[in-house]
Amino acid sequence: MVERNQKGVVHEPCPKCGSKDNLGRYPDGHAYCFGDGCDHYEHGNDSASIQDISKSNGVFRQGIYESLSKRGISEETCRFFKYQVSYDNNKKVHIAPYFNEENKLIAQQLRTKDKDFPVLGETRDLGLWGKQCWTSGKRIVITEGQIDTLSVAEVQRCQYPVVSIPNGVGSACKAIAKDLEWLLGSFEEVILMFDNDSQGNNAARKVAELFPPGKCKIASLPLKDPNEMLLANRGADIVNAMFRASVYRPDGIIAGEDTWELVNTPMQAADMEYPWQGLNNLTLGARKGELVTFCAGTGAGKSTAVKEIASYFLSKGETIGYIALEESVRQAAIDFMSIEANEMLHLRDNLDEKFLRDIWEKTLNTGRLFLYDHWGSMDGEVLSNRIRYLARSCNVSWIIVDHISIMVSGIESGDERRLIDNLMTKLRSLAEEVNIGIFIVSHLRKPADGRGHEDGRQISLNDLRGSGSIAQLSDFVVGLERNQQEEGETTVRILKARYKGSSTGIAARLYYDRETGRLRECEHIEEAF
Repeated sequence: MVERNQKGVVHEPCPKCGSKDNLGRYPDGHAYCFGDGCDHYEHGNDSASIQDISKSNGVFRQGIYESLSKRGISEETCRFFKYQVSYDNNKKVHIAPYFNEENKLIAQQLRTKDKDFPVLGETRDLGLWGKQCWTSGKRIVITEGQIDTLSVAEVQRCQYPVVSIPNGVGSACKAIAKDLEWLLGSFEEVILMFDNDSQGNNAARKVAELFPPGKCKIASLPLKDPNEMLLANRGADIVNAMFRASVYRPDGIIAGEDTWELVNTPMQAADMEYPWQGLNNLTLGARKGELVTFCAGTGAGKSTAVKEIASYFLSKGETIGYIALEESVRQAAIDFMSIEANEMLHLRDNLDEKFLRDIWEKTLNTGRLFLYDHWGSMDGEVLSNRIRYLARSCNVSWIIVDHISIMVSGIESGDERRLIDNLMTKLRSLAEEVNIGIFIVSHLRKPADGRGHEDGRQISLNDLRGSGSIAQLSDFVVGLERNQQEEGETTVRILKARYKGSSTGIAARLYYDRETGRLRECEHIEEAF
């Protein structure tokens, strides 16, 4: 007496090995013996659509249609794509067939429990799987694997075109290029629904570049792939992802119609004011994400100016990172304390310890000031890593780099111009990447004739030493002009203003107090945007 299990399989005696019940007879008529060492197989009635084509190392597999319950895929969907299963030693093997344009079976891709994917038949240049099911349509979805194609088809009841690349994202471009003419001629739009991981996202962008602009869209799934979505009962979200897929554009390309929010947003307000009103009037303050360069002749007060700014920001509750490459940490620390104390502490002897401690508590012990212990040149990548650490791990909002020329002075691997170009590019990107304001100090070239900058000569952008990238990549360039041999004022001149070209010119005049070492504003220029 034969027995029929819940899948309709009848167990019969095997005519080859003689076992009483190891031969499984399936509803379509085909049979397979599961006895050890026995490979007896009998064709069924439903195998006519799958041609038995000989191959040097064997024949195509014969299978049956049944639901993939663990994948949430119905038997109807499997039948639609001619996706079958067979059994080896009670282990299920999936069979994904490939057909040519005459609907003739040319290859089978097998899928085992161990996730092996052997291919039987013609293995060269496999195109898109499932192509035989479709002729044309408004849109077609391309997934990363056959199970994902079946999943998308399942939620759409096999009504709308969906296919799969054959061998993973590594060969996606090659497979899609093979069927590119068919895709372009048969469908209005192509939607890529690859796995939601770095490999899938990168592959989708590469594939999208095969298509004319606007033809290809990339769908974004909240879970890893369509099958995960299906198993999570989120089939509706698969459909939504199709209709919400965005047209691929290479990085940096923005359509004009997508800019309304950008143009309708006012210019970013200042995150901080400068300590001098004249500078605020022409710059509208300091903003995170900006790169600001201060330049001056030797001894004209560049370092003093940026320390005044850093100290002012610190007093307003901001967190500061100070990278000085021409002075020790002790010197920088005492300078910050001197600004707070309003006197030159390094010139005083026998300072009261309680007084010194109080100043230290207000500046260096706030937990909001970080100094970098380094002298001389530094690789740009090292500097970038230090700045990134200060921003992300120490919550630093403002970075001062003093100065850029010495950073590259001892590096032997290239000329100064090229090294500064690379460094400025890194700093420009970092300011936006980690949303911090960066102030850099730059030296000036020695004038070819006439008086030098140390004598109060007016500064222009052409005077910046090393590279034109300093001026090009800075949002603002501020020059400090002072005759260091005379008592007098320091002129603060805006050499570049990204937001308003007319805001260049003299912003303020500062007085250097020789008693305190402080820069005080004695006159500012009234101008606003």
